[in-house]
Amino acid sequence: MWHRGEIFWQWADPSLHHRTHVEIMENGVAIDVQARLSRTGATQLFIGIYAKHGQVLYEEAFLKRPGETMTRALLWGVGKARETAEGCAATPRPIEKMTHKPRNKMDRTI
Repeated sequence: MWHRGEIFWQWADPSLHHRTHVEIMENGVAIDVQARLSRTGATQLFIGIYAKHGQVLYEEAFLKRPGETMTRALLWGVGKARETAEGCAATPRPIEKMTHKPRNKMDRTI
């Protein structure tokens, strides 16, 4: 079980349809990439990388991926997650960032 970071919880909205790619890398690090459409039709993306025991190593959310379908965003996100995960050790300190950080909870799906 993964211990989700603040970026995931700011991004999460179970009422929106999404596609997910989960993969365990050779170094034991897990990647979780999710793409979805916001209520306004914007393609959004989440990338999470977690240590073998579930600690968050890296989380990043994109609230807009202009010009990309969910499929294209998911493919790009998987590539970025794999590249980032290769450099992750078992227990480095977490990195979290959100592109276009929401000002409040109502902004998170715009």
